[in-house]
Amino acid sequence: MYKTSCSRLTGVWKCLPCDGLVGVSVQQKLIANAARSLTSARSLIQLCRKNQAEWITFQHLCFLKRQYVKSSSGLCQRARPKQEHVVSVLDVRDDSVVSQVQQIPALKPEPGTVVPPSDPTEPEAARAACLEARQWKELKVEYSDLPGIYARLSKLKLTALVVTTAAAGFAMAPVPFDPVTFLMASVGTCLSSCTANSINQYFEVPFDSNMNRTKNRPLVRGQISPLHAVSFALACGIPGVTLLTLGANPLTGFLGALNIFLYTCCYTPLKRLSITNTWVGAVVGAIPPVMGWTAATGSLDPGALLLGGFLFSWQFPHFNALSWNLREDYSRGGYRMMSVTHPDLCKRVALRHSVGLIGLSALGPVLDVTTWTFPLVSLPINLYISYLAFRFYHCGDRQNARKLFFCSLWHLPMLLLLALTCKKSRMPQDEASVAL
Repeated sequence: MYKTSCSRLTGVWKCLPCDGLVGVSVQQKLIANAARSLTSARSLIQLCRKNQAEWITFQHLCFLKRQYVKSSSGLCQRARPKQEHVVSVLDVRDDSVVSQVQQIPALKPEPGTVVPPSDPTEPEAARAACLEARQWKELKVEYSDLPGIYARLSKLKLTALVVTTAAAGFAMAPVPFDPVTFLMASVGTCLSSCTANSINQYFEVPFDSNMNRTKNRPLVRGQISPLHAVSFALACGIPGVTLLTLGANPLTGFLGALNIFLYTCCYTPLKRLSITNTWVGAVVGAIPPVMGWTAATGSLDPGALLLGGFLFSWQFPHFNALSWNLREDYSRGGYRMMSVTHPDLCKRVALRHSVGLIGLSALGPVLDVTTWTFPLVSLPINLYISYLAFRFYHCGDRQNARKLFFCSLWHLPMLLLLALTCKKSRMPQDEASVAL
């Protein structure tokens, strides 16, 4: 292609003939435009040569860019959001604030005071001691500490309550008192309870560590090893079931083994699955008085079921009031309790079973277990615990829950004691035949 500069075009136009006014005016305009175009072209070339980094390229058209996403109907188009520049906090420097900070003069000790020399290694030693204290380590336990550890592992207070209810069932049985059988049944029930509580703590170590109420248990603190705890449970469980079977009768031994199974294999895992764990735990607590009755009589009578019903209904106001003030702890441990997941149901069930104790007390003389005075003498304490349960149901606060819980602590021993004093006396068959 032939190229020519603008200067050559101007020379050509100067050589054109000028015939008339029109030709002169056109020629002047063309010459002026050619000179202006020459100046613009030169300035554009110089600008591009000097600032090549400021050229307009495709990078300046990023706002036209689109991001395609796939939906159920097909491809959809949406604009990609512009990322904002994040300024680091360390890069922001406010000199005005720094300039306002004045240097604090060093404190001078008063005359007569002795300043201890500073130890340059003290901060490092303190840091090392703090780091060592935070690290987990197994505690060293002396042999003299083992009885206390075993008592906490077996939940001694709960075990004492279980043995007391089993003894009440034995004493309520309509048979002559046998001290040897009573001793065998009591020791076997105690050992079975120790086994169940130890295995329960063995399974719940990672959950007990999150709760304030259980974080100081022996397995959580590492005072004994898990193998040690399981060995202690077996050392208690096997002799316990054996004493119940051979010292009392096979039915009592079966109930003891069943109670260990329900507590460790049903109640313990259900605590993290469903609120039905409370009902299963109530069944576990209702079996010991039945075991005491069967140890004395060797049979499962309606009287044994009545005593088990007392323990079954009593546990709901007792445990629901206790768990109400421990809701945060149970929630932190991951336990599904009525007080955590169903607070209204928790209060209703406590009231329902507190009132149910009145009806169960009325069944005592009907089943020929107590005299007719038992429903009357037990009515005040049953009405009082029902009143506290109603207050807890109407206004579920910590104070009413605490009152209901402490009332349940003395209500059960008092109820069993009243039932024992109102026990219906039965003459042996030999004495009855002689009297006839």
